[in-house]
Amino acid sequence: DLIQRARTAFQTGRTLAESFRLAQLEALVQMLEEHQCDFVDALGRDLHKPRFETIMSELILVKNEALYATDNLRKWMQPQRVERNLVRHALPKITSPYFQDYSQIAFRTFCPAAPGQSIVLPKKISALCEGCRLCVVFSVRPEQATSLDECLVASEPLGLVLIVGSWCSPVQLCLVPLVGAVAAGNCAIISPSECSAHTAELLHRLIPFYLDNECFHVILAGTNDLPEIVDLKFDHVFFTGSREEGRRVAQAAARTITPVTLVLGSKNPCYVDRDCEVSVAAQRIAWARFHNAGQSLVAPDYVLCHADVEARLVQALKCCVMQFYGSDPAESRSYGRLVNLELFNRTKDLLWRSGKVAAGGQVIEAEKYIAPTILTGVTETDPIMQKDALGPVLPVMAVNSLDAAIAFINKHEKPLCVYAYSSNSKVVSRLMNETSSGSFCSNDSILQSLMVALPFGGVGASGMGSFHGRRSFDTFSHGKSCLLRSTRFECLTYLRYPP
Repeated sequence: DLIQRARTAFQTGRTLAESFRLAQLEALVQMLEEHQCDFVDALGRDLHKPRFETIMSELILVKNEALYATDNLRKWMQPQRVERNLVRHALPKITSPYFQDYSQIAFRTFCPAAPGQSIVLPKKISALCEGCRLCVVFSVRPEQATSLDECLVASEPLGLVLIVGSWCSPVQLCLVPLVGAVAAGNCAIISPSECSAHTAELLHRLIPFYLDNECFHVILAGTNDLPEIVDLKFDHVFFTGSREEGRRVAQAAARTITPVTLVLGSKNPCYVDRDCEVSVAAQRIAWARFHNAGQSLVAPDYVLCHADVEARLVQALKCCVMQFYGSDPAESRSYGRLVNLELFNRTKDLLWRSGKVAAGGQVIEAEKYIAPTILTGVTETDPIMQKDALGPVLPVMAVNSLDAAIAFINKHEKPLCVYAYSSNSKVVSRLMNETSSGSFCSNDSILQSLMVALPFGGVGASGMGSFHGRRSFDTFSHGKSCLLRSTRFECLTYLRYPP
């Protein structure tokens, strides 16, 4: 019923107006501002997420997206003009002493013709061509023949779209895609993850109150229900989550030929060169890996470091964990918890069966707590290297050279992110150009996924399509090719007519 209501609302055309889109974006920002404490509370109950982390990594990111879209919406909605050109064919070459002399005469004779006026070729051209019209075509340059045409790409909304968010960033990964869908003029169904139940319930209560309650709806569905929901035929499906779930969504979408955007979890490598500021690299890696208790699609999943700096890096990482969370992270108000017991048990199992614990390793099942953990002596065949580690565990592996690191990364499936820490621009350039990933960042982690102007998405096994800023608008739009012509100057196109 909700889906049909949204589809009917789109058919009325109410979402097409710029004023409607702007009003919805402003209402979304208002919702986040007026209920900031509610979101902090919900994310605290779901993930034990600290207040500062919730505001910075969830709420502000969505507001930035909405404000950026508001500022640029009019420009995005304008049709984009493209270069005009003739369709060129392999026409026979005319070789005649008369061609150079009379072709421009023919063009000048034809061009001034008014509608309905009879045109007669000069006798010498008529005799030369014997009824053939090629001389006129050869005499016209493309910019003359199409000077009255308009070639445009017009952005039109797709219709009714489905947005499936992930539990690891339940506000950001539901509402950032929603900003793009609203800006593009669509109606939307939002399906938050049932794993972050308190946040899902809050979105279910607030979105129909602040946004148009005919065009935008939140449904509370389980992961197992997703294929059936996708089968209801949407105009686009946007999904963030695991590869297993993403594969099921893509298979269901294929049955109805529904386009999809998939942003999927992956094992994101992080290379630390011997020529880098080890202390700075350790701080930024530790922050990225352990914020939200390691539950992030864009966090570094493992570190490949040059053997010369392995000991220094591991020691620096230990110091950073102490600096961030104290001697007992379980007592820190800045450290989160895993979302459920299933993920807790999975992460604990990977941790205990891989490498050697250099720091951390403590667990409290009743709290779904796993301490920030650093592993050394990890091998490629260890369980932690075989699965995505959505938890606070950071394996550190030593390599003997940059070539070995690049070969290791390329040996595995394409990740969502690749990170490189080096003071040598040639090292950074090689990692950027010789590996393939959805995104790349040098000398920092995660920040590339927060830049509104940078498209973000996966490639290969880490997904397809992208979003953020203008790319979100394009993802939820159809670029319609439009050629606007006049009925004048028929003489320039009559070559196409038989006989």
